[in-house]
Amino acid sequence: MLTLKLIAAIGKNRELGKDNDLIWHLKEDLKFFREETTGHKIVMGYNTFLSLPKLLPNRVHIVLTHHQIDNKEVLVFSDFAKLLEYLQTLDETVYVIGGASIYKLFLKEADELVLTEIDASEKADVYFPDFKKEEYTKKIIDEQEENDIHYKHVRYRRKKK
Repeated sequence: MLTLKLIAAIGKNRELGKDNDLIWHLKEDLKFFREETTGHKIVMGYNTFLSLPKLLPNRVHIVLTHHQIDNKEVLVFSDFAKLLEYLQTLDETVYVIGGASIYKLFLKEADELVLTEIDASEKADVYFPDFKKEEYTKKIIDEQEENDIHYKHVRYRRKKK
């Protein structure tokens, strides 16, 4: 059975990024992201794909876009319904890694949100979609401080209906 997880680092106001880049570059959080997603399929939009310095090792990249991507190692879908249909045939965990419009598309499909909640706010041009926290059980995985920025890794699991 598919387990779909959204993973993101967000500020106090759900800030995600600015100018197609992360707002915060936290070494330990990037390590957390790598540990969570390694060995899994990762789903992203075109801009997120372009923002990657290279293909992330030991992960299958799936991009939802109407743009042409000339990389045989990347699975490309131009239709959300067809991508969802494909994902639902999988018996594994898949991570959605952004950007904002992709998170919004997948929010109602996600079993879990794995969020780095950063205790700071910055100017942003993309935001994580608002979600109803009461629909999830919340578990704080850990708390960190880096470069005078306090943050915590939080797992929100959708409550069964």
